[in-house]
Amino acid sequence: MRKFGKLITLILLFVIMVSACMPAAVQDEATQDVAKEEPAEAAEGSKAEPEAMVFYDDMDNMLEYAEYPAAIVSLAPSMTEQLFAVGAADQVVGRDDASLYPEEAMEVANIGSLYGDLPAESILALEPDLVLAAQTISPETVTALQELGLQVYWQKNPTTFEDLYENIHDIATLTGHEDEAEAVVDGLKTRVSAVIKAVSGAEATPSVFYELDGTDPSNPWTAGSGTFIDYIIIMAGGVNAAAELQGDYSQMSAEALIVADPDVVLLGDALFGTTPESVMERAGWDVITAVQNGDVYPFNPDILSIPGPRLVDGLEMMAALLHPELIK
Repeated sequence: MRKFGKLITLILLFVIMVSACMPAAVQDEATQDVAKEEPAEAAEGSKAEPEAMVFYDDMDNMLEYAEYPAAIVSLAPSMTEQLFAVGAADQVVGRDDASLYPEEAMEVANIGSLYGDLPAESILALEPDLVLAAQTISPETVTALQELGLQVYWQKNPTTFEDLYENIHDIATLTGHEDEAEAVVDGLKTRVSAVIKAVSGAEATPSVFYELDGTDPSNPWTAGSGTFIDYIIIMAGGVNAAAELQGDYSQMSAEALIVADPDVVLLGDALFGTTPESVMERAGWDVITAVQNGDVYPFNPDILSIPGPRLVDGLEMMAALLHPELIK
C-alpha cells in the first residue's frame, strides 16, 4: 500500500508538472494568435485616411488635396481651353469673360473681367476648391486670392511646344485626367511633326511681319524674338521680319519695316477691323514685297495669343500660308 501510494503521488506530481508547463506554451500561442488578429480587427473597425496629393505650381506655391478638385474657376482662356481639352469640363464652375472657347465654355458661369478690380465676390460665390491662373495674372492678384482662403495654381506661358505639352500634363494631373492628356498630347505631337516634315522640303524661307496692332500705321505693334509668335513663324518655315526688336512685343517703324521688306504680312488685328485692302493703302507700304504681291492675310489672333492647345492650329495655318505648295 505504501508503494502504491507513493506511485500515485509520483503520478500526480508528474501530471501537475506537465499541467504547469502546458498553459505557458498554450498561452504563448494564444498571445501570438491575438497579436496576429488585432491588426485585422483594427483595420475592420477603422477607415484609412486618404493619401494627400501635393502639387506645386510655377510660382512654387504648394496645393494639397485629399481628392481631385471638383469645383474649378479658370481665370484665363488658356487654362479654360486646357481644362476642356483634357476632359475636365464637368469640374469647371466658373470662367473669366475672355474664355470663349470651346463653345461649351460659354455655358459656364462668367465671373467677369480680370482687367480692373478683382471680381472676388463672384469667385467666392462659386465656392471653388481650385482657382487656375495663367501668366497674365499678376503675383499680387494671386496673393490677394490666397488671402481669401482660395487655393490658386499659377501657370507660366509656354515658349515651346514642349512647354505646352508639359502644361497640359500638369493641368491633367491636377484634375485627375492623366490618361486623357496622354491622348491629347500625342495627337498634338503628331500634327506638329507633320508640319515640320512638310516644311523641311521648302525651297525658300519667307520673311513674315505679324501685326498685332496697326492703329498707328507708322509704328505698328508686332512680336519680336523670344515670343511664341516668333517661334511659330520659325517652326512654320519662315523668319520673323521683326526678330531684331528689343522686347517681346514692340513697335516697329514703317521705315524699318520697309527695310526689312517682308514677303508676307499677317494681320493679327483683323478682328478689330484691319483688312488687307486697308494695309495696301497705307502710305509708303506699297514698296513692300508682301503688299506688291498681295500676300497680306488676316489671322485669328486668339490662335497664337492664347497659349493653349490651339497653338498647334496656329502652326498649321501659318505653314499653309507660307508654304501652300507643301501643306494641303
